[in-house]
Amino acid sequence: MKKKPNGKKLCLKEQGMLNAHPDRVKDQLFLENDFFDPQDLLQVKYEMIRKVERDEASVTSSAQDFGFSRLSFYRLRKDFKKGGLAALIPERRGPREVHKLTEEIMVCLETEISKDKTLKARALSKFIEARFRLKIHPRSVERALARRKKKK
Repeated sequence: MKKKPNGKKLCLKEQGMLNAHPDRVKDQLFLENDFFDPQDLLQVKYEMIRKVERDEASVTSSAQDFGFSRLSFYRLRKDFKKGGLAALIPERRGPREVHKLTEEIMVCLETEISKDKTLKARALSKFIEARFRLKIHPRSVERALARRKKKK
C-alpha cells in the first residue's frame, strides 16, 4: 500500500521546492534535528551555503553532504549573493509564453476554422506547417485556440 504524502510534502511539490533526492542529504543538521527537512530544497540549499560561508567548511565536503556537486554549489552561491534567498528557488522550466503561434498565424487559423468548422488540431497543425513552414504540435494549437476563445 502506498504511503500518503503529508501536507508539507504536497506544498513543497506544488511550489517546485520538493527535493528529488532527500536521501542524498547526509549533513548532521538534517540527521539530528527535526526542524531541518531534507525534502525542503530551499532549506537544503541555504544551509549548504551557510555551512561554507559561516562555519568555513570546505566546498567539496559540504556539497557532498548536502547532495550537490561542487559546480552546483558555486552556481547556487553566486545566485544567492546576487538575489538572496529568492534566487535559490528553481525557475519554472520551459517556455513562459506562446512564442510560435503569432497573431498572424492565429488569425489565419481562425479564418480556416470559419471556412470549415470540422477542422481538428492535427489538420490545423499540418496547415501551419505547409503555409508557414513551422512545426507546431496539435496540442499546442488546441491550447492556443482555447486561450484565444477564453479571452474573447
